[in-house]
Amino acid sequence: MTQRIAIVGGGYFGAELARSLDAKAEVTLIEPRTHFVHAPAMIRAVVDPALLDRALIPYDALLTRGHVVRARAASVDAAGVTLEDGSRIAATQVVVATGSGNATPFKPDGDDIDAFRAQNARVHAQLVAAERIAIVGAGAVGVELAGEIAHAMPGKRITLISAESRLFPDKPAAFGAALAAKLEKAGVQQIQGQRVETLESLTTPHAGSLRLADGTVQAYDLIFPVLGARPVADLLLGLPDAAPGSGGRVKVDPWLRPSSLPNVFAAGDAADAGDAMTIVATSRQRPWLTKTLLGLGQGKALEQMKPYKPWGAKAPFLVPLGPKRGKSFLGFVSVGDLLTRAMKGKDLFIGKYRALLGQG
Repeated sequence: MTQRIAIVGGGYFGAELARSLDAKAEVTLIEPRTHFVHAPAMIRAVVDPALLDRALIPYDALLTRGHVVRARAASVDAAGVTLEDGSRIAATQVVVATGSGNATPFKPDGDDIDAFRAQNARVHAQLVAAERIAIVGAGAVGVELAGEIAHAMPGKRITLISAESRLFPDKPAAFGAALAAKLEKAGVQQIQGQRVETLESLTTPHAGSLRLADGTVQAYDLIFPVLGARPVADLLLGLPDAAPGSGGRVKVDPWLRPSSLPNVFAAGDAADAGDAMTIVATSRQRPWLTKTLLGLGQGKALEQMKPYKPWGAKAPFLVPLGPKRGKSFLGFVSVGDLLTRAMKGKDLFIGKYRALLGQG
């Protein structure tokens, strides 16, 4: 029997999984966009739009044997995937990797890549014109954005605002303190432990005033709301016996199954598998699922194969502050500017993902 694997979502997990299975199974990747959006580069592309076209990568060379179907999935069942136009893609196994959304222009709010390019150009123009800039949210995107603007546009007055009392409270205190010191040296003002009570938009950069919990009110020429990723999990929640997990994700069993359907799997940001919502999770989940799916194709029973084991506290975490500075946490040790630049800051993994998608 031919093994037919349908993968819903062409983000980091879906694209890498499809590529890894392409030579060994009949693969169909279902993705509504024409281009892979390399999200970390979108942070830098706000200050350097020339980067945008290298980081928006066409899907047309991703697979050599399999197929990329430009469509949106309406539902998933044990026999395959139903698309929004009513057509069907039959499959012996289905993987749902619908990922997450974020504020624009860090991720698109739709499928139109030309509209996304226009959003980038519009926000870049706002940034160029702005003198006072606020970034609301001090997760990885917010901190990296502050570092990118400070590096490329050193005359800007940047304020980074966080409801947390320190940067990255889930990491060792010294890690967050080192990043805070680097940002301060770059001229970024930081307000920590203060919740923003007025925010005109949660998804779109805009001008306006912010009132903090202590009553302070300040006007800004440009406000970036960067309050974290939002899992895209509606498709998974429609499965039988699926249950919400933490942070809007969907619970999965030890073999990354989100429902009572034995041949449907979930991975990436939408799956509550014990990993953080970062690209790093793909580097652990993808090899495991590739091996597991191929094992199923060889007739092995799923429960006789090893269950998935998440990264836990050992997951690497890389935070560049522009192309030259940054800090990274590598399991149990932190490294500084030189290694962060070499690992991520210089190229932001653009070369890696262009190669993955067959673009050289």
